[in-house]
Amino acid sequence: MEVILVFLFIIGYLLITLEHPLKIDKSVPALLMASIMWAFLSIGFNLGWFSIIDEKGAVFNIAFNNLALQKEGFLNTLSHQFGSTAEILIFLIGAMTIVELIDLHKGFDIIKNAIRTKSKIRLLWILGIIGFLLSSIIDNLTATIVLITVLRKLIHKKEERIWYASLIIIATNAGGAWSPIGDVTTTMLWISNKITAGGLMEYVVIPSILSFIIPFAIASRLKIFKGNVKITETFQNQEQKQLISSSKMLYLGLGAIIFVPIFKTLTHLPPYLGMVFSLGAVWLFSEFIHPEENFDKKNNHRYSVHTALSRIEFSSILFFLGILMAMGCLEVLVFGSIHNQSVGTLHFAAESLSNAIPNMDLAIVLLGALSSVIDNVPLVAATMGMYTFEVDSPVWHFIAYCAGTGGSMLIIGSAAGVAAMGMEKIDFIWYFKKISWLALVGFLTGALSFMAIEHFF
Repeated sequence: MEVILVFLFIIGYLLITLEHPLKIDKSVPALLMASIMWAFLSIGFNLGWFSIIDEKGAVFNIAFNNLALQKEGFLNTLSHQFGSTAEILIFLIGAMTIVELIDLHKGFDIIKNAIRTKSKIRLLWILGIIGFLLSSIIDNLTATIVLITVLRKLIHKKEERIWYASLIIIATNAGGAWSPIGDVTTTMLWISNKITAGGLMEYVVIPSILSFIIPFAIASRLKIFKGNVKITETFQNQEQKQLISSSKMLYLGLGAIIFVPIFKTLTHLPPYLGMVFSLGAVWLFSEFIHPEENFDKKNNHRYSVHTALSRIEFSSILFFLGILMAMGCLEVLVFGSIHNQSVGTLHFAAESLSNAIPNMDLAIVLLGALSSVIDNVPLVAATMGMYTFEVDSPVWHFIAYCAGTGGSMLIIGSAAGVAAMGMEKIDFIWYFKKISWLALVGFLTGALSFMAIEHFF
């Protein structure tokens, strides 16, 4: 019967991957998949078909003694899985709200207006460095959107612009991989106490830098980046109107997000509470700041947190809810035993994978390559249930790197890539021919450097 639950997950996941052909938002199959799997698990548990295992390794089955205790164990396990998922969702909602609030106050225009170079190569590196650093703070998806908006004002020819946009994807994905707040997957690992912020940055920053620098260094020698950029007249003549609050909100918002790891270190509380504090502080500040001179409070709604909340893509939040709860179902479902000890489905899968591919480094590199085809969120969620390594184990750091940067190898392999594809209508085949090999070289260089640091230094 356990195979039926695995089959339900496979069907749901296939529907998620076919989002564009089916023209159905991926949140729909994710939510249906999670709810149906848990419903089937509950029915099967109460009929004695399934056993479940909680986070402490305790096994529950309706056939055991004390019926009330077994049912309570099932509900407590469900509550634990939902609580772990809710921590991630609250963190993401807080971060996304702060970013939207910065954008409402035109804080990112400060970055846009600071770029004045006409050299193509210099522009490439400026955008890459900004993308690498910015994505480590506001996540790779948002950084990509901000920088492509800049590109549209700087470069008129689409044939040139898509080259820059494609390399920005590589830079932002690399930048997000070494920061606990730079990518959804690193945030998941951090909140689940698989990694610490300091540990991740210490061991992943060098591989991430290499995965960014190597493709950019190669691209700098390509003909497309020779010469100067022809600045469009609209950009030359356009007066960039800034608000009085732009710089204040930019620095406060970014500082508030950076403060979250500090809050966790000082208080030893979960990261989502630090994000709740940061959101509250930024919200309070936004209530009193005047975006314009002689500001009419009747227009306050245009710059309020309520407006920022309305701009958040809550369908993505619901997608994470569905995926993480579905993975939680597989994590608690007892599928077999290892050394006469009952284990969950994901743990059993990890053991089977280890037997098939004894080298853990190779297995994780393959995971990174797979993340360019399959969304890295469920892949990382699966590994969190599969493996039981200690906090800051090199395995978790390598998973963070490979899942974060591996998605750059295909345009559909990351949220940043999908956003750029939608904004600039980048062709899948064009990206595969022109950019994928650059991303692959950077990914492998970073992976080799990580293994060298791990094994020799």
